[in-house]
Amino acid sequence: MLKLVDRHGSPYAYLRGTVRGIGIFESTGIVKSNRKAANEYKALREAELLEESIHGKRAVATFSQAALSLIEAGGETRFLDPILVYFGAATRLSALGQDEIDTCARKLYPNHAPATLVRQAYAPISAVLHHAARRGWCDEITIERPTVDNAVVRWISYEEAAALVASAAPHLQPLITFLLYTGARIGEALWLDWQNVSLDRAHVQFINTKNGTSRGVPLHQKVITALKQMKHTTGCVFLKTDGGIYRPLDETNPHDKSAGTRIKTGFQGAVRRAGLTDFSPHDCRHTWATWHYQANRDIGALQHLGGWKTLSMVMRYAHTNVAELDQTIERLR
Repeated sequence: MLKLVDRHGSPYAYLRGTVRGIGIFESTGIVKSNRKAANEYKALREAELLEESIHGKRAVATFSQAALSLIEAGGETRFLDPILVYFGAATRLSALGQDEIDTCARKLYPNHAPATLVRQAYAPISAVLHHAARRGWCDEITIERPTVDNAVVRWISYEEAAALVASAAPHLQPLITFLLYTGARIGEALWLDWQNVSLDRAHVQFINTKNGTSRGVPLHQKVITALKQMKHTTGCVFLKTDGGIYRPLDETNPHDKSAGTRIKTGFQGAVRRAGLTDFSPHDCRHTWATWHYQANRDIGALQHLGGWKTLSMVMRYAHTNVAELDQTIERLR
């Protein structure tokens, strides 16, 4: 039978044991102090394992089990936590269909754009279900997703960028310069540590990025100049106006997923003073990518430096610059 056990370093109670030849060692997802709830979960899992021993894994596999298996296999885990909380430990894969997935997405992100729902709900749910289907725990399912309009790439010229930096508060000027000339994601910049920056080698290393890999990017001279003017050389590179670090993202809050909110007020003030409109912190990354393609016409290098997993994500910057190819049309007879 199963026993509740502790695991060093984890706040949750774990289950260990065997039911009719099926052995497990897994987290209950319930804090150790809540023994009543942990025991109820233990009884539920014992019943499930008994049913599994008779009818097979497909009959009893849950979404949480499939998600754990995906995580252990090295799959993408970003955005999974709120989904796991929503479905709980007992929701079976066989109970999930289009309606249940749509409802989950709307409940978790009620006022968000279709692109957010696709990225933060439909994509991770689909990944778990496909993983489970490959293991024979459920049937393959085709999930309909909200239609996402092709986003227009918003970027600014070098002159506009200079005006933006000059219009920013002093503590934001080096950060905005860094974003514009490295293509860093906001979170990669806000929580960048000096130990990953080498001004002598003109190089920055981004560790554990959004797509799960690390990457290095050469530093432009404008960035080196801006960073050399900073008074501190340890800890986080970029600090708030009071010298404190930016608050990390709250992984338990499904609505706290954008690092850009940490500098939104100051950044938008700089945008307004620079005479720009409709320009967000993330658009600095679009600007860098557009500049890079204009100068180099090298999609492969841009993909590598920007840390995009797929070429299709990078091609939009090539499409942005078709106006610069006007002269090629004139050569047609």
